[in-house]
Amino acid sequence: MRYRTGIRRASAALVSVSAVTALLTGCQPGGDTAGSASNDRTGGTGSSSPTASASASGTSRPAGTPDPTAGDPTPGSPSATATGTTARCAADDLDASMHQAAVRPPGTGTGAVIVEFTNVSGRPCAVRGRPEVAGAGNGSPRSNRPLEVTPTGTSSEVLLAPGGKTWTKLTFVQVQGEGDGYCVSGTRPVTFPTLVIGLPGSGSHQVALDDGVVAECDNRVTASALQVRQPA
Repeated sequence: MRYRTGIRRASAALVSVSAVTALLTGCQPGGDTAGSASNDRTGGTGSSSPTASASASGTSRPAGTPDPTAGDPTPGSPSATATGTTARCAADDLDASMHQAAVRPPGTGTGAVIVEFTNVSGRPCAVRGRPEVAGAGNGSPRSNRPLEVTPTGTSSEVLLAPGGKTWTKLTFVQVQGEGDGYCVSGTRPVTFPTLVIGLPGSGSHQVALDDGVVAECDNRVTASALQVRQPA
């Protein structure tokens, strides 16, 4: 079989609290690991000391510094800027989706994906920290397998106006060969119909590829810090 054929995007459904608790260990706000979220959501849904914030337009500046080009921030306005006191996005404030990245390592697996988070609330909110990642066996968070995450990039606070977006790129150890494929390390390739992505203080989100399944080796992934521009 080829790994890029398979399921369509999973319909939104609640991820159980017990599943996410098993996936993610709690942390204090601003930490580098995703906290346990009581308002976890699913659906076609940081590092410590945040140093920068960004508007939905993709600009960035030191946290707490007003944008001199912007007017008074109002709910619903893409020009709303971070003030250093912007509330963190709750799980229900964010919708997540996932598609294969254009730039990915050579091989026959998934290689790399882009996970997109959209603020679907009616108010500005902020996301901080680095994502935690687990593969959901059989598409169920109850059968999750936490992946070893190697973070890249500088972690910053990202302010999302209503409708604003932020992205993380996940790069896997690529499957090689045809058919069922093989792993260079000698381990067996693994496929996941969905992933569970945890954001510190902003819940956990179950996402499926818009086409196909995630195929990877060694249960390791490189995850970029949340970005204000969509990576390739």
